[in-house]
Amino acid sequence: MTGESARETVDLLGNERAFESALGGRRPAVFLDYDGTLTPIVPRPEDAVMDESMREVVRGLARVLTVAVVSGRDRRVVEDFVGLRELVYAGSHGFDIRGPEGMTIEHEVGREVGPELDEAERALEELTSGIAGAQIERKRYSIAAHYRNVSAERAGEVERAVDEAIGRVGGLRKSAGKKVWEVQPDLDWHKGKAVMWLCEALGVDPSERAPVYVGDDVTDEDAFGEIEQGERGRIGIGVVVDDGGRETKASFRLRDVGEVRRFLEWLTERYEAGGRRGA
Repeated sequence: MTGESARETVDLLGNERAFESALGGRRPAVFLDYDGTLTPIVPRPEDAVMDESMREVVRGLARVLTVAVVSGRDRRVVEDFVGLRELVYAGSHGFDIRGPEGMTIEHEVGREVGPELDEAERALEELTSGIAGAQIERKRYSIAAHYRNVSAERAGEVERAVDEAIGRVGGLRKSAGKKVWEVQPDLDWHKGKAVMWLCEALGVDPSERAPVYVGDDVTDEDAFGEIEQGERGRIGIGVVVDDGGRETKASFRLRDVGEVRRFLEWLTERYEAGGRRGA
């Protein structure tokens, strides 16, 4: 990401009036990343279960506003981790979307890449077998090559393994995350496009409701870009979860998961007195 695409961000907590001003009198529709946003980043991805107190906060927010979780994880996995059936879930960076009352979308091409991902998974297992701490996580529509527990001296080997696996198979691409390389179908589809599709499917008219996307990862920049700088101009608000160390397309910043909780509690209090869910 270049400096030209980044914007100056404002700490959200303590500047709630600036956030309300950005809403422009519209109600928010809230889109949340999972890892690093609703739960802290942990060494083993399978241990990232959302705690009950955050679950109650999200449940309360969903009573007054539309809430969707958009994650790089498999949709079924993040559904189980969150444990709230009333939400909308977009898994695998938006390739697999499901919501209440049977709402579903599955990217057509994403359904066809199983053999390529199988082959890439086998290649990655082989190529990283000698790298201590490397972990290959197969998802339905992608593969995550984690190097959080790999020594700094050998972290570059994981990326080279990803590049080699993609070169062997074809039709796949890599994207960077926090201490992870994601291998995905080489398609013009990402979290930002998933959010835009969800806005349409959920009837989120930007003239009446503002998409608010909260996320911590590099892949969340696609969502920030779509709602802050997309073809339709600034239709929503990006909120990055970060301690201030990176450039971002988001307008507001929360420093950690604790601040996310406080922001969601504030949103709930702000809207619960006068609103019905999704209104």
